[in-house]
Amino acid sequence: MAQLQITLKRSLIGRPGNQRATIQSLGLRKVNSTVVKEDNAAIRGMVNQVSHLVEVKEV
Repeated sequence: MAQLQITLKRSLIGRPGNQRATIQSLGLRKVNSTVVKEDNAAIRGMVNQVSHLVEVKEV
């Protein structure tokens, strides 16, 4: 199954609580931190919600 490499590229300072919670649930903590997640509808939905803060690559 395909995987997504998700990297936090922008700071969470001044962002709404729901965006902070989404980033935290993806497992990202600091700027330039990276996680690898399975490609499924739930992860895609979270990535779409914070697409302006993250960079996504298919692995």
